[in-house]
Amino acid sequence: MKRIFITIISVAFLASCNEKKDVYDASGTFEAVETIISAEASGVIKELNIEEGQLLKPGDTIGYIDATQLNLKKKQLQAQSKAVLSKKPDITSQLASLQERLKQAEHEQQRISNMVKADVATQKQLDDANTEVAVIHKEIDAKQTSLGITSSSITEETAPLNVQVEQVDDQLSKTKIINEVKGTVLTKYVEVNEMATIGKPLYKIADLSTIILRAYVTGDQFAKIKLNQIIKVMVDDGKGKYSEYNGTITGISSRAEFTPKTIQTKDERANLVYAVKITVKNDGYLKIGMYGEVKF
Repeated sequence: MKRIFITIISVAFLASCNEKKDVYDASGTFEAVETIISAEASGVIKELNIEEGQLLKPGDTIGYIDATQLNLKKKQLQAQSKAVLSKKPDITSQLASLQERLKQAEHEQQRISNMVKADVATQKQLDDANTEVAVIHKEIDAKQTSLGITSSSITEETAPLNVQVEQVDDQLSKTKIINEVKGTVLTKYVEVNEMATIGKPLYKIADLSTIILRAYVTGDQFAKIKLNQIIKVMVDDGKGKYSEYNGTITGISSRAEFTPKTIQTKDERANLVYAVKITVKNDGYLKIGMYGEVKF
């Protein structure tokens, strides 16, 4: 009787093992699209309000880098631009004397014209008055053109300075650490009062609302799957059972590779497998690095 009981248990155990082994077609680990956010300015980090596990939205201002030197450089450039512009001629004041001469000449022209009508002045006197008015007009036009060229030339001298101010403004905007990616902070690389340089990683973030299972299939299974196919994804719930999710195949590798050491496939004797990317909506229980199993 004892031998029969042991035999029954052994058969049941083997049956359960075979059942568990055949419950999935492929397996893999979960991963996410991770983005490393780097500094865009150099300086001491004055504020960085993030912690690992914190959920961030695009546009969140989470800190800033010291911008004292950039502000001083901007003031210097603005002062240089102002000094250059101070050399611009005052066209109105420099033409004032000519305008006054023109006014007097026109008044004399009118007076002589009236005298000619009254036969108390000669035509030559009127011609001379007309010539004087015309000459003054030409002097005003020439002076105005010359002053305009000088003014434009000086204004153009400030163009490179204005461009430099715009560059500094752009650099100043980058001293603000603004998150541009929706997701959860995975790793924080720096702390307040540390020195940041352009390109230095500040933190790593990933959107975990959807997560990716990278599984591996054999050549026989490769022909049975297609993009956008809905499949069943199973994850061990820690109680000897599986939690099931719907997954969508969003990527299929076109090249075979040797089976990764950490991955088991249904046919463990196969040396070459194909990587499959499966997107799964995360309910919060799926985590990067967790194992998942797939049933086609």
